[in-house]
Amino acid sequence: MSSVDVDVAIVGGGIIGLAHALAAARRGLSVAVFERGPRCTGASLRNFGTIWPIGQPPGEMLELARRSRHRWIELLESASIPYQPTGSLHVAYRSDEVDVAREFAERAPDLGYNCVWLDADAVAERSAATVRRGLCGGLWSPDELTVDPREVLSALPRYLVERHGVQMHFGCAVTSIELPIIRAGGSTVHANAAIICSGDDFETLYPDALRSAGMTRCKLQMMRTVPQPGGWRLGPVLASGLTFQHYASFRVCTSLEALKQRIAEETPELNRWGIHILISQTTAGEITIGDSHEYGPEVDVFDKREVDDLITRYAQSFANIAEWSIAQRWHGVYAKHPDKSFVSLSPAERVRVVTGLGGAGMTLSMGLAEATMRELAL
Repeated sequence: MSSVDVDVAIVGGGIIGLAHALAAARRGLSVAVFERGPRCTGASLRNFGTIWPIGQPPGEMLELARRSRHRWIELLESASIPYQPTGSLHVAYRSDEVDVAREFAERAPDLGYNCVWLDADAVAERSAATVRRGLCGGLWSPDELTVDPREVLSALPRYLVERHGVQMHFGCAVTSIELPIIRAGGSTVHANAAIICSGDDFETLYPDALRSAGMTRCKLQMMRTVPQPGGWRLGPVLASGLTFQHYASFRVCTSLEALKQRIAEETPELNRWGIHILISQTTAGEITIGDSHEYGPEVDVFDKREVDDLITRYAQSFANIAEWSIAQRWHGVYAKHPDKSFVSLSPAERVRVVTGLGGAGMTLSMGLAEATMRELAL
Protein backbone atom coordinates (compact mmCIF):
# COMPACT_ATOMS: atom_id res chain seq x y z
CA MET A 1 0.00 0.00 0.00
CA SER A 2 1.37 3.40 -0.98
CA SER A 3 1.46 6.27 1.49
CA VAL A 4 -2.00 7.31 2.72
CA ASP A 5 -2.69 10.74 4.22
CA VAL A 6 -6.37 11.60 4.67
CA ASP A 7 -8.80 13.61 6.75
CA VAL A 8 -10.83 10.58 7.82
CA ALA A 9 -9.99 6.87 8.02
CA ILE A 10 -12.94 4.48 8.08
CA VAL A 11 -12.36 1.01 9.54
CA GLY A 12 -14.80 -1.51 8.08
CA GLY A 13 -16.14 -1.87 4.54
CA GLY A 14 -19.68 -2.93 5.43
CA ILE A 15 -22.71 -0.71 4.92
CA ILE A 16 -22.09 1.30 8.13
CA GLY A 17 -18.50 2.03 7.13
CA LEU A 18 -19.45 2.86 3.54
CA ALA A 19 -22.25 5.15 4.72
CA HIS A 20 -19.78 7.03 6.92
CA ALA A 21 -17.35 7.26 4.01
CA LEU A 22 -20.09 8.76 1.85
CA ALA A 23 -21.14 11.25 4.54
CA ALA A 24 -17.54 12.37 5.05
CA ALA A 25 -16.84 12.67 1.33
CA ARG A 26 -19.98 14.75 0.84
CA ARG A 27 -18.48 17.23 3.31
CA GLY A 28 -15.45 17.60 1.08
CA LEU A 29 -13.16 15.51 3.28
CA SER A 30 -10.55 13.10 1.96
CA VAL A 31 -11.48 9.56 3.00
CA ALA A 32 -9.88 6.12 3.06
CA VAL A 33 -11.77 2.92 3.90
CA PHE A 34 -9.92 -0.12 5.29
CA GLU A 35 -11.60 -3.54 5.09
CA ARG A 36 -9.73 -6.52 6.46
CA GLY A 37 -11.28 -8.97 3.98
CA PRO A 38 -10.84 -9.04 0.20
CA ARG A 39 -14.48 -7.89 0.10
CA CYS A 40 -17.32 -7.36 2.56
CA THR A 41 -18.80 -10.71 3.64
CA GLY A 42 -20.35 -9.83 7.00
CA ALA A 43 -23.83 -8.91 8.18
CA SER A 44 -24.14 -6.16 5.55
CA LEU A 45 -24.22 -8.85 2.88
CA ARG A 46 -26.32 -11.41 4.74
CA ASN A 47 -29.70 -9.74 5.18
CA PHE A 48 -33.09 -9.09 3.57
CA GLY A 49 -31.99 -5.89 1.88
CA THR A 50 -34.84 -3.95 3.46
CA ILE A 51 -34.80 -0.32 4.49
CA TRP A 52 -37.42 -0.73 7.21
CA PRO A 53 -38.63 2.46 8.96
CA ILE A 54 -41.75 0.73 10.29
CA GLY A 55 -39.57 -1.34 12.64
CA GLN A 56 -38.09 1.66 14.45
CA PRO A 57 -39.68 2.98 17.66
CA PRO A 58 -41.45 6.35 17.47
CA GLY A 59 -39.50 9.51 18.12
CA GLU A 60 -35.79 9.92 17.53
CA MET A 61 -35.15 6.52 15.94
CA LEU A 62 -38.09 6.73 13.55
CA GLU A 63 -36.96 10.19 12.46
CA LEU A 64 -33.42 8.86 11.95
CA ALA A 65 -34.81 6.00 9.83
CA ARG A 66 -36.85 8.40 7.71
CA ARG A 67 -33.86 10.66 7.09
CA SER A 68 -31.82 7.58 6.22
CA ARG A 69 -34.47 6.41 3.77
CA HIS A 70 -34.32 9.77 2.00
CA ARG A 71 -30.54 9.54 1.70
CA TRP A 72 -30.80 5.94 0.48
CA ILE A 73 -33.04 6.95 -2.41
CA GLU A 74 -30.68 9.77 -3.39
CA LEU A 75 -27.73 7.39 -3.34
CA LEU A 76 -29.41 4.52 -5.17
CA GLU A 77 -30.58 6.79 -7.99
CA SER A 78 -27.27 8.63 -8.23
CA ALA A 79 -25.27 5.39 -8.31
CA SER A 80 -27.79 3.59 -10.61
CA ILE A 81 -28.20 0.78 -8.08
CA PRO A 82 -31.52 -1.07 -8.53
CA TYR A 83 -34.08 -0.80 -5.76
CA GLN A 84 -37.74 -1.59 -5.28
CA PRO A 85 -40.19 0.71 -3.44
CA THR A 86 -42.06 -2.36 -2.27
CA GLY A 87 -43.61 -1.18 0.96
CA SER A 88 -44.51 -3.78 3.56
CA LEU A 89 -47.48 -5.88 4.60
CA HIS A 90 -47.84 -7.35 8.09
CA VAL A 91 -50.51 -9.97 7.50
CA ALA A 92 -52.95 -11.03 10.25
CA TYR A 93 -54.58 -14.44 10.59
CA ARG A 94 -55.46 -14.47 14.28
CA SER A 95 -57.67 -12.13 16.27
CA ASP A 96 -54.79 -10.94 18.46
CA GLU A 97 -52.76 -10.11 15.34
CA VAL A 98 -55.72 -8.11 14.05
CA ASP A 99 -55.93 -6.25 17.37
CA VAL A 100 -52.26 -5.21 17.25
CA ALA A 101 -52.35 -4.24 13.56
CA ARG A 102 -55.52 -2.16 13.94
CA GLU A 103 -54.35 -0.49 17.13
CA PHE A 104 -51.04 0.42 15.52
CA ALA A 105 -52.79 1.76 12.41
CA GLU A 106 -55.03 3.94 14.57
CA ARG A 107 -52.09 5.37 16.51
CA ALA A 108 -49.75 5.63 13.52
CA PRO A 109 -50.54 9.19 12.34
CA ASP A 110 -49.83 10.73 15.76
CA LEU A 111 -46.60 8.71 16.08
CA GLY A 112 -45.21 9.60 12.66
CA TYR A 113 -45.84 6.32 10.80
CA ASN A 114 -47.42 6.15 7.37
CA CYS A 115 -49.54 3.01 7.46
CA VAL A 116 -53.16 1.82 7.34
CA TRP A 117 -55.22 -1.27 8.11
CA LEU A 118 -56.46 -3.19 5.06
CA ASP A 119 -59.18 -5.82 5.06
CA ALA A 120 -58.56 -9.26 3.57
CA ASP A 121 -59.74 -8.33 0.07
CA ALA A 122 -57.54 -5.24 -0.02
CA VAL A 123 -54.53 -7.26 1.19
CA ALA A 124 -55.09 -9.85 -1.55
CA GLU A 125 -55.29 -7.10 -4.17
CA ARG A 126 -51.99 -5.63 -3.00
CA SER A 127 -50.21 -9.00 -2.71
CA ALA A 128 -51.14 -12.10 -4.66
CA ALA A 129 -48.65 -14.04 -2.51
CA THR A 130 -50.74 -14.03 0.65
CA VAL A 131 -52.58 -17.21 1.64
CA ARG A 132 -56.30 -16.34 1.48
CA ARG A 133 -57.60 -19.03 3.82
CA GLY A 134 -58.01 -17.50 7.26
CA LEU A 135 -56.68 -14.09 6.19
CA CYS A 136 -58.24 -11.32 8.27
CA GLY A 137 -56.35 -8.35 6.87
CA GLY A 138 -53.03 -6.63 7.22
CA LEU A 139 -51.05 -3.53 8.11
CA TRP A 140 -49.86 -1.76 4.94
CA SER A 141 -46.98 0.71 4.87
CA PRO A 142 -45.65 2.22 1.62
CA ASP A 143 -42.36 3.44 3.10
CA GLU A 144 -40.17 0.33 3.03
CA LEU A 145 -37.59 -0.18 0.28
CA THR A 146 -35.85 -3.33 -0.92
CA VAL A 147 -32.36 -3.63 -2.37
CA ASP A 148 -30.11 -6.60 -3.05
CA PRO A 149 -27.22 -6.34 -0.54
CA ARG A 150 -24.97 -8.14 -3.00
CA GLU A 151 -25.57 -5.43 -5.59
CA VAL A 152 -25.13 -2.61 -3.06
CA LEU A 153 -21.89 -3.99 -1.60
CA SER A 154 -20.51 -4.46 -5.12
CA ALA A 155 -21.54 -1.10 -6.61
CA LEU A 156 -21.17 1.29 -3.67
CA PRO A 157 -17.37 1.01 -3.23
CA ARG A 158 -16.92 1.72 -6.95
CA TYR A 159 -19.26 4.68 -6.71
CA LEU A 160 -17.35 6.11 -3.76
CA VAL A 161 -14.07 5.81 -5.63
CA GLU A 162 -15.30 7.18 -8.95
CA ARG A 163 -17.68 9.91 -7.75
CA HIS A 164 -16.09 11.02 -4.48
CA GLY A 165 -12.44 10.01 -4.70
CA VAL A 166 -12.61 7.72 -1.67
CA GLN A 167 -9.66 5.38 -1.31
CA MET A 168 -10.72 1.73 -0.81
CA HIS A 169 -8.22 -0.64 0.77
CA PHE A 170 -9.50 -4.23 0.84
CA GLY A 171 -7.50 -7.02 2.46
CA CYS A 172 -6.02 -4.42 4.80
CA ALA A 173 -6.66 -4.85 8.52
CA VAL A 174 -6.27 -1.90 10.88
CA THR A 175 -4.46 -3.16 13.99
CA SER A 176 -3.80 0.01 16.00
CA ILE A 177 -4.86 3.65 16.12
CA GLU A 178 -2.87 6.41 17.81
CA LEU A 179 -3.85 9.45 15.80
CA PRO A 180 -2.53 10.75 13.57
CA ILE A 181 -0.86 7.34 13.12
CA ILE A 182 -2.84 4.29 12.05
CA ARG A 183 -1.29 0.87 11.45
CA ALA A 184 -3.01 -0.88 8.56
CA GLY A 185 -1.86 -3.87 6.57
CA GLY A 186 1.68 -3.49 7.87
CA SER A 187 1.86 0.12 6.68
CA THR A 188 1.51 3.50 8.34
CA VAL A 189 -1.47 5.73 7.58
CA HIS A 190 -1.87 9.37 8.62
CA ALA A 191 -5.39 10.57 9.42
CA ASN A 192 -6.92 13.44 11.34
CA ALA A 193 -9.86 11.32 12.54
CA ALA A 194 -10.93 7.68 12.57
CA ILE A 195 -14.39 6.11 12.52
CA ILE A 196 -14.51 2.42 13.41
CA CYS A 197 -17.42 0.45 11.92
CA SER A 198 -16.12 -3.08 12.34
CA GLY A 199 -19.35 -4.83 13.26
CA ASP A 200 -19.02 -7.63 15.78
CA ASP A 201 -15.22 -7.47 15.98
CA PHE A 202 -15.00 -6.47 19.64
CA GLU A 203 -11.45 -7.71 20.13
CA THR A 204 -9.13 -5.86 17.73
CA LEU A 205 -9.64 -2.13 18.38
CA TYR A 206 -10.61 -0.61 21.75
CA PRO A 207 -11.76 -3.92 23.27
CA ASP A 208 -12.02 -2.49 26.79
CA ALA A 209 -14.41 0.24 25.66
CA LEU A 210 -16.58 -2.23 23.75
CA ARG A 211 -16.59 -4.68 26.64
CA SER A 212 -17.65 -1.92 29.03
CA ALA A 213 -20.41 -0.90 26.65
CA GLY A 214 -22.11 -4.27 27.13
CA MET A 215 -22.03 -5.47 23.53
CA THR A 216 -23.06 -8.95 22.47
CA ARG A 217 -23.59 -10.85 19.21
CA CYS A 218 -26.67 -12.12 17.43
CA LYS A 219 -26.65 -15.05 15.02
CA LEU A 220 -29.49 -15.34 12.51
CA GLN A 221 -30.30 -18.07 9.99
CA MET A 222 -31.68 -17.23 6.57
CA MET A 223 -32.24 -18.80 3.16
CA ARG A 224 -32.94 -17.82 -0.42
CA THR A 225 -34.92 -19.58 -3.16
CA VAL A 226 -34.07 -20.02 -6.79
CA PRO A 227 -35.30 -17.18 -9.04
CA GLN A 228 -39.06 -17.38 -9.33
CA PRO A 229 -40.33 -18.75 -12.65
CA GLY A 230 -42.02 -16.65 -15.29
CA GLY A 231 -41.13 -13.33 -13.72
CA TRP A 232 -43.36 -14.00 -10.71
CA ARG A 233 -43.17 -11.09 -8.27
CA LEU A 234 -43.83 -11.05 -4.54
CA GLY A 235 -44.92 -7.43 -4.33
CA PRO A 236 -44.63 -5.90 -0.86
CA VAL A 237 -42.27 -7.42 1.68
CA LEU A 238 -44.38 -9.76 3.78
CA ALA A 239 -44.20 -9.99 7.56
CA SER A 240 -46.06 -12.34 9.86
CA GLY A 241 -47.83 -11.81 13.16
CA LEU A 242 -44.64 -12.97 14.85
CA THR A 243 -43.02 -9.76 13.67
CA PHE A 244 -45.27 -7.65 15.90
CA GLN A 245 -43.42 -8.96 18.94
CA HIS A 246 -39.98 -8.53 17.36
CA TYR A 247 -39.80 -4.84 16.44
CA ALA A 248 -39.72 -2.10 19.06
CA SER A 249 -42.20 0.02 17.10
CA PHE A 250 -45.13 -2.19 18.10
CA ARG A 251 -44.48 -1.93 21.82
CA VAL A 252 -46.77 1.09 21.90
CA CYS A 253 -49.73 -1.29 21.44
CA THR A 254 -51.52 -2.36 24.62
CA SER A 255 -52.89 -5.36 22.69
CA LEU A 256 -49.37 -6.73 22.12
CA GLU A 257 -49.18 -8.60 25.44
CA ALA A 258 -52.06 -10.92 24.54
CA LEU A 259 -50.39 -11.80 21.24
CA LYS A 260 -47.06 -12.47 22.96
CA GLN A 261 -48.72 -14.70 25.55
CA ARG A 262 -50.51 -16.74 22.90
CA ILE A 263 -47.32 -17.25 20.90
CA ALA A 264 -45.41 -18.28 24.04
CA GLU A 265 -48.08 -20.84 24.92
CA GLU A 266 -48.78 -22.26 21.46
CA THR A 267 -45.36 -22.17 19.81
CA PRO A 268 -42.60 -21.87 22.43
CA GLU A 269 -40.14 -23.35 19.93
CA LEU A 270 -40.41 -20.18 17.84
CA ASN A 271 -39.53 -18.02 20.81
CA ARG A 272 -36.72 -20.37 21.77
CA TRP A 273 -34.89 -19.48 18.56
CA GLY A 274 -36.15 -15.90 18.32
CA ILE A 275 -37.96 -16.59 15.06
CA HIS A 276 -40.03 -14.02 13.25
CA ILE A 277 -40.71 -14.09 9.54
CA LEU A 278 -39.93 -11.64 6.77
CA ILE A 279 -40.14 -12.51 3.08
CA SER A 280 -38.54 -10.24 0.48
CA GLN A 281 -37.53 -10.57 -3.17
CA THR A 282 -34.34 -9.62 -4.96
CA THR A 283 -34.27 -7.85 -8.31
CA ALA A 284 -33.20 -11.19 -9.81
CA GLY A 285 -36.42 -12.80 -8.57
CA GLU A 286 -35.08 -14.87 -5.68
CA ILE A 287 -37.11 -14.95 -2.45
CA THR A 288 -35.23 -14.27 0.79
CA ILE A 289 -36.74 -15.91 3.89
CA GLY A 290 -35.85 -15.63 7.56
CA ASP A 291 -34.95 -15.33 10.30
CA SER A 292 -33.90 -16.52 13.75
CA HIS A 293 -32.04 -14.79 16.59
CA GLU A 294 -29.54 -16.42 18.95
CA TYR A 295 -27.85 -13.99 21.34
CA GLY A 296 -24.54 -14.35 23.12
CA PRO A 297 -20.84 -13.54 22.81
CA GLU A 298 -20.03 -16.98 21.37
CA VAL A 299 -21.55 -17.84 18.00
CA ASP A 300 -22.39 -21.44 17.08
CA VAL A 301 -20.70 -21.92 13.71
CA PHE A 302 -23.03 -24.81 12.88
CA ASP A 303 -26.49 -24.00 11.57
CA LYS A 304 -29.55 -25.88 12.82
CA ARG A 305 -31.82 -27.68 10.36
CA GLU A 306 -34.58 -27.48 12.96
CA VAL A 307 -34.49 -23.69 12.79
CA ASP A 308 -34.63 -23.60 8.98
CA ASP A 309 -37.58 -26.01 9.04
CA LEU A 310 -39.48 -23.89 11.58
CA ILE A 311 -38.90 -20.79 9.47
CA THR A 312 -40.00 -22.50 6.25
CA ARG A 313 -43.16 -24.05 7.73
CA TYR A 314 -44.29 -20.76 9.22
CA ALA A 315 -43.53 -18.85 6.02
CA GLN A 316 -45.59 -21.34 4.01
CA SER A 317 -48.53 -20.80 6.36
CA PHE A 318 -49.11 -17.28 5.05
CA ALA A 319 -47.22 -16.98 1.74
CA ASN A 320 -47.92 -18.66 -1.58
CA ILE A 321 -44.55 -18.59 -3.33
CA ALA A 322 -44.40 -19.96 -6.86
CA GLU A 323 -41.19 -21.95 -6.23
CA TRP A 324 -39.90 -22.86 -2.75
CA SER A 325 -36.71 -24.64 -3.85
CA ILE A 326 -33.90 -23.31 -1.67
CA ALA A 327 -30.73 -22.34 -3.49
CA GLN A 328 -28.74 -20.81 -0.60
CA ARG A 329 -28.65 -21.08 3.19
CA TRP A 330 -26.47 -19.01 5.50
CA HIS A 331 -26.14 -17.38 8.87
CA GLY A 332 -25.22 -13.83 9.66
CA VAL A 333 -23.76 -12.33 12.82
CA TYR A 334 -24.29 -8.76 13.93
CA ALA A 335 -23.37 -6.66 16.93
CA LYS A 336 -26.16 -5.93 19.37
CA HIS A 337 -26.69 -3.93 22.55
CA PRO A 338 -29.36 -5.29 24.91
CA ASP A 339 -31.04 -1.91 25.40
CA LYS A 340 -29.75 0.64 22.89
CA SER A 341 -30.61 0.97 19.20
CA PHE A 342 -26.92 1.52 18.44
CA VAL A 343 -23.66 2.27 20.22
CA SER A 344 -21.49 5.30 19.45
CA LEU A 345 -18.34 5.56 21.55
CA SER A 346 -15.46 8.04 21.70
CA PRO A 347 -12.60 5.99 23.21
CA ALA A 348 -9.98 8.56 22.17
CA GLU A 349 -9.84 12.10 20.82
CA ARG A 350 -11.15 12.29 17.22
CA VAL A 351 -11.95 8.56 17.26
CA ARG A 352 -15.51 7.27 17.04
CA VAL A 353 -16.70 3.66 17.26
CA VAL A 354 -20.12 3.06 15.68
CA THR A 355 -21.63 -0.40 16.05
CA GLY A 356 -24.48 -2.38 17.59
CA LEU A 357 -27.26 -1.48 15.16
CA GLY A 358 -28.64 -4.98 15.48
CA GLY A 359 -30.75 -5.85 12.46
CA ALA A 360 -31.25 -2.18 11.51
CA GLY A 361 -27.93 -1.53 9.80
CA MET A 362 -29.43 -1.10 6.34
CA THR A 363 -32.28 1.01 7.70
CA LEU A 364 -30.28 3.44 9.85
CA SER A 365 -26.86 3.55 8.18
CA MET A 366 -27.20 6.65 6.01
CA GLY A 367 -28.88 8.80 8.64
CA LEU A 368 -26.59 7.67 11.43
CA ALA A 369 -23.49 8.40 9.36
CA GLU A 370 -24.60 11.99 8.84
CA ALA A 371 -25.31 12.34 12.55
CA THR A 372 -21.80 11.06 13.35
CA MET A 373 -20.21 13.61 11.04
CA ARG A 374 -22.18 16.44 12.64
CA GLU A 375 -21.12 15.36 16.11
CA LEU A 376 -17.46 15.10 15.12
CA ALA A 377 -17.72 18.54 13.51
CA LEU A 378 -15.26 17.59 10.77
